[in-house]
Amino acid sequence: MTSVWFDPDGSINTVPVDDRGLQYGDGVFDTIAIRHGRARLAHLHIERLRLGCERLGMQVPPAEKLLGMLDAAIASTGCHGSGVAKLVVTRGSGMRGYRYAADSTPRILLGIFDSPLHARDFWTRGIGTRICNLRLASQPALAGIKTLNRLEQVLARNEWQSASIAEGLMLDADCNLVCGTMSNVFLVSDHGLSTPAITSAGVSGVMRRHIIAVAVSAGLTVAVEQVPVQRLAECHEVFVSNSQIGIWPVRFCGARPYAAPGPTTQRVMNLLADSGIEECRL
Repeated sequence: MTSVWFDPDGSINTVPVDDRGLQYGDGVFDTIAIRHGRARLAHLHIERLRLGCERLGMQVPPAEKLLGMLDAAIASTGCHGSGVAKLVVTRGSGMRGYRYAADSTPRILLGIFDSPLHARDFWTRGIGTRICNLRLASQPALAGIKTLNRLEQVLARNEWQSASIAEGLMLDADCNLVCGTMSNVFLVSDHGLSTPAITSAGVSGVMRRHIIAVAVSAGLTVAVEQVPVQRLAECHEVFVSNSQIGIWPVRFCGARPYAAPGPTTQRVMNLLADSGIEECRL
């Protein structure tokens, strides 16, 4: 499948140089898995995208418009299997300077792409991880949403080149675990599942939200809390999640090995598979 970008009126090739998303990262985006020709967990992605627009003081596009655009773009590409949809909303064009016009018209862009290829071992045997050197800045006003400014993640991801490391785990300035460069993180201990609270930094992932709901419905305890980095040395299992992969068990973080997948991770993966996240079926 060829990568194609659309706006509400059809396919596009360029974005104006005065677009505030290009100039200042002034906007939000969501990356949605396409499976069997349909956008997976689309309503949750659209809900988060619209929350991001609201948080930035942008006009909030109607959910029906965004969902309709998503369905139309997928259909027009003939994608009947797997793919990736990237939905971007910028504040639109504007004059120079940080101040924006209250009546700015958002620009909506949607890209349809091939799914990345990952070894099946990532699900069945787990992945290697490391702690990133770069620390996430604290900014509660932006925590949770997915803004167009991903420079922290860009810099952190380029700290390593080894193929043995599939993800980097990121800390805040107080050495609390927050997330991965492209994922959320879950720890398994004697007290059950826990995942870092996304209150000052990081993205509150759609798959993270789905995992919490599925796990709680199955009777598992899930704590959303501050997680000091030392907890990585004390827990039994670790896994990471995002909308494209579902769950990857973590085999090691630095010199610390884990069971991958451990029994709790296996249970959660199978619960996810039953809910429609097929790649998690072991």
